[in-house]
Amino acid sequence: MADNLTSRKQDYSQWYNDLVLKGGLAEHSDVRGCMVIKPYGFALWENMRDVLDKMFKETGHQNAYFPLFIPKSYLSKEASHVEGFAKECAVVTHYRLKNDPNGGGVIVDPEAKLEEELIVRPTSETIIWSTYKGWIQSYRDLPILVNQWANVVRWEMRTRLFLRTAEFLWQEGHTAHATKEEAIAETVQMLDVYATFAEEYMAMPVIKGVKTANERFAGAEDTYCIEALMQDGKALQAGTSHFLGQNFAKAFDVKFADKNNNIEYVWATSWGVSTRLIGALIMAHSDDEGLVMPPRIAPLQVVIVPIYNKDAEARQKIDDKAGQLVKELRAKGIRVKFDNDDTSRPGWKFAEYELRGVPVRIALGARDLENNVAEVARRDEKTKASTSLDGLTDYVSALLEEIQQNMYNKALAFRDASITKVDSWEEFVSTLDGKGGFVAAHWDGTAETEDKIKEMTKATIRCIPLNNEQEAGKCILTGNPSTQRVLFARAY
Repeated sequence: MADNLTSRKQDYSQWYNDLVLKGGLAEHSDVRGCMVIKPYGFALWENMRDVLDKMFKETGHQNAYFPLFIPKSYLSKEASHVEGFAKECAVVTHYRLKNDPNGGGVIVDPEAKLEEELIVRPTSETIIWSTYKGWIQSYRDLPILVNQWANVVRWEMRTRLFLRTAEFLWQEGHTAHATKEEAIAETVQMLDVYATFAEEYMAMPVIKGVKTANERFAGAEDTYCIEALMQDGKALQAGTSHFLGQNFAKAFDVKFADKNNNIEYVWATSWGVSTRLIGALIMAHSDDEGLVMPPRIAPLQVVIVPIYNKDAEARQKIDDKAGQLVKELRAKGIRVKFDNDDTSRPGWKFAEYELRGVPVRIALGARDLENNVAEVARRDEKTKASTSLDGLTDYVSALLEEIQQNMYNKALAFRDASITKVDSWEEFVSTLDGKGGFVAAHWDGTAETEDKIKEMTKATIRCIPLNNEQEAGKCILTGNPSTQRVLFARAY
């Protein structure tokens, strides 16, 4: 299988596409810019979704669902919001088709024009805050802690599976609060939830920070983010949490009576992650032989491959033992498959499960049974060992946790080694062009300088890290005073 994969060194972009397609995660749709998420890829998304959903509910949030369509006038109510999304919106103008009287197939009925166009949601702040107006009258109605699992459409011209598609799956949290302090605490709390998920389940280290005004979400007062580093040295924004202030409450006139019966505008947050996390997972961990999956969210954690001979009795013994192992592993909550499909040889299966990134593979043959052992292979290090069948399920359970930690440690070491402090423009450019990764440099705090650096190098300020150390210095481009370093990188 690996012979058919492009190597990372040869063409990183093609390597990524090969893994998505040949690893059975997704494929291109007949609808330009959209994708079909295949069962294996959707199983991965379901595992991510289920963990996150539990984390959201543990922090007091509930799920709801809001309309796919948003009246155009709603987007006009918050000026910076509409400006931020206007170029990405898909617009519904008619509500009916009819047969072409000239025999040209189906056409749009010109008499079925909508009185007001509808926007296919690029994000749901406007439709949700128009709804919250009817839910909130008093401080007793607050806070509202709601999350939505949904699809959104942002009309992208240049797409890449999972990383940037016209339609994608995500979750979006939308909360309403009585005070600014409570809303900011919510924003930070959800950023911490995302960081915990990325590190403890995806085995992907992230840097928590705040976006600059240039990179801030349209309509937010502050955008908090988690930034991850991919193996090619580019950054990827893996999740965002926005403090919206009172902007949307004012736009939709959402007020409440506080404990002193004073009328105040509500404070708001929104936060989200998407199927882009699957792209991050691929690029953070996988290798030239295929996908490498962190055990905690891998669709399949263990596969058992039988090595049969022509002896029917020996085959039955292998099947019986494999069935026992499957039962024991599932009792421990481990996702396991016994692949006894006769149409494929063991060597083909080994390569297939390696390509798909299954963390642990167990090979079981007649001779193994005689010796009371099985061959256990781990995907993260591509090693295998003969392991006693006695206590094998406990061994595999511990091995999965070891693999999870090992993957995180490897990614963390790479990330930390890829953060470079520079103090001059020459160092900045040479680091970006050579080593890549995160470049910690001084910036004078102006949007003009930020734009100029992006124009000259294609590098953006990924974030101002939380709890950033104050350090006097000079901007790498202008030489003007600076009080702290920020993280630059080229990014997806």
